Amino acid sequence: MAFELTKEYVEQLSNAVDQRDEVFIRLELEHLFSADISVLLSELEPEQAYYVLQLLDIETGAEILAEMDASIRRDLLALFDSAQMARYVNVLDSDDAVDLLIEQSVRIREEVIALIEDREQARFIVDLLPYEPDTAGGLMQKELVKINVRQTVTECVEEIRRQAEEVEKVYTVYVVDDENTLLGIVSLKDIILAKRGSSIEQIYDHEVIYTSTYDSAEDVAELMRRYDLDALPVVNVQKRLLGQITIDDVIDVITEQAQEDIAAITGVSEEVEEDDSVWKITRSRLPWLGIGMIGSLLAAKFLGIFEHDLLMMVPALALFIPIIGSTGGNVGIQSSSFMVQILSDKSGFTGEFWPRMLKIATVALLKGVMIAAFVFLITYLILSHPVKLSLVVAVSLMAVVLLSSFTGTVTPIILNRYGINPSVASGPFITTANDFLGYSVYFGIAYLLYNW
Repeated sequence: MAFELTKEYVEQLSNAVDQRDEVFIRLELEHLFSADISVLLSELEPEQAYYVLQLLDIETGAEILAEMDASIRRDLLALFDSAQMARYVNVLDSDDAVDLLIEQSVRIREEVIALIEDREQARFIVDLLPYEPDTAGGLMQKELVKINVRQTVTECVEEIRRQAEEVEKVYTVYVVDDENTLLGIVSLKDIILAKRGSSIEQIYDHEVIYTSTYDSAEDVAELMRRYDLDALPVVNVQKRLLGQITIDDVIDVITEQAQEDIAAITGVSEEVEEDDSVWKITRSRLPWLGIGMIGSLLAAKFLGIFEHDLLMMVPALALFIPIIGSTGGNVGIQSSSFMVQILSDKSGFTGEFWPRMLKIATVALLKGVMIAAFVFLITYLILSHPVKLSLVVAVSLMAVVLLSSFTGTVTPIILNRYGINPSVASGPFITTANDFLGYSVYFGIAYLLYNW
């Protein structure tokens, strides 16, 4: 059964912490997973969370810290001295240990590394710290199971038993040569089914997907998604095996990507947290709103051009301005969102590109015709507007749908080509652009038909 966090439960635990009720706290937490406890402790004050962690064993506490949101963990770790921190880092996977230490000052990092009992763990951390967090090197862990290609299956089983003591989860077994060059992989199933005396060289898979240390986290996530991998080996330029990236870390990358795309779509210019200051949250939302406001003012100025000509002559044209604007914006967002999805799947410029573009154009044409026909019937037959006005609105809507579909499709492609996140083409940007284009088309068609 999934853990459900309630306000009452948090208050109950908070009161127990204030009263130093160790028995109650231990009983409440013993049936919860580490991930659930991390969520629960995130709702407490840092001093309260610190007290709870002291009641738990080091392994459980380390798992809780690894699961915590970085900003909350940073405040909590500020209460730890270097010796306490070293005890938790000592039992974490190397990638999680680096995530914890990267948030600390250089001085504290050096103190903690010097105090780690497991010197191999300390060496792993030193190896991983130089990599940027958003690269394959920043995601990888050093713990893995590897065997030499010249070993027999019997020797391999013994080697796996020895190495697996240091590895929390064995996803796959990597095959290397004497120089630690990655040659391939062998599954646990193949090892179990193979004859004891057979050689690893006879059963391992030569075709292996791997990544390099400086490949981007997004590329790593795409590789693992495309090939349905639980783990991905990381190599250097000489193809020496350095570590592996596991699926749990890639899920975090995918989640962060989705959050960044949502921020771009909604026009938030920088990453913000729920507990950030009012000014920082406001500042992150103002830039795109300002651009949208400028676009709207330009559109209003543009409408003023037709005030004395068309709007004075045909005041009813003003009734349909909201329809033109909203339709263009909605169609543009639909098209841009669809294209952003294609680009995120890395299929935007493959052999499927032109058939997809043809499909987008066909859909836009059908939408335009259907919307135009529907609006013409409503304005002419039901609202009893003149046929010329009804025709202006209908033709304008069809043109706006086609134009908005085009801009919503092409803009993400152009941004992606120049290395800009195509998600910014959705939301405020595409809406403002299509408002301006829609009004231009609407009054342009009206001017032509009423002066024809």
